[in-house]
Amino acid sequence: MKKMICVPVAAFFALTSPAFPAHADATVKDGNVGLVVKGKKLSVQQAGGWLEGHGANRRARLYTVYNAVRTDVTRWKDASTVSAGRRKLSTANWNLRGRNFPNGTWLCIEFNKSENQPCAKIHR
Repeated sequence: MKKMICVPVAAFFALTSPAFPAHADATVKDGNVGLVVKGKKLSVQQAGGWLEGHGANRRARLYTVYNAVRTDVTRWKDASTVSAGRRKLSTANWNLRGRNFPNGTWLCIEFNKSENQPCAKIHR
């Protein structure tokens, strides 16, 4: 499991104020990849992330790790390109519609153009 680092966020793409994992809400970053999870307790409403930089054929997917078992949550999805000031990002976002996960599940994002895979722990 990769080391998680909490990063400041004001919105999905702008990084300005501190956020800490709490219940299903979390923002984590691992190298050039970030993950944002929105929800309450064990229920996740939305999840998405970004890969720094633009590029062709960038794709992302979500997966979980629970009891040492990895399970894909979504299929590969083409990332969108976003420019926020001088920042260039490739982003992907999913509406999980309140999907419930077991307490202690790690929800992670993976981009096909990066080895970094940040994870957020879903807990009560």
